[in-house]
Amino acid sequence: MTIQLTIDLPEDVFALLRKSPSEFVGELRLAAAVKWYELGTISQSKAAELAGVSRQEFLEALNRFKVSPFQVTPEELAREAADA
Repeated sequence: MTIQLTIDLPEDVFALLRKSPSEFVGELRLAAAVKWYELGTISQSKAAELAGVSRQEFLEALNRFKVSPFQVTPEELAREAADA
């Protein structure tokens, strides 16, 4: 099941971003998925599903957005290393 949302945007937003409406929607979904993944709200697989891309494409998008594919803080890594 899918739900359709309507968003009001200024008319010139597509020209400013040099994107068609469908490209803009795809980029918006991807940006939201990346951000929610970065915040730890959703998993990589759910984020890829939300963005409508494969997991590999989502990992490539994380790189493009300069977001780590790892959801572990430096402190958590240090604790794990100390416990090993």
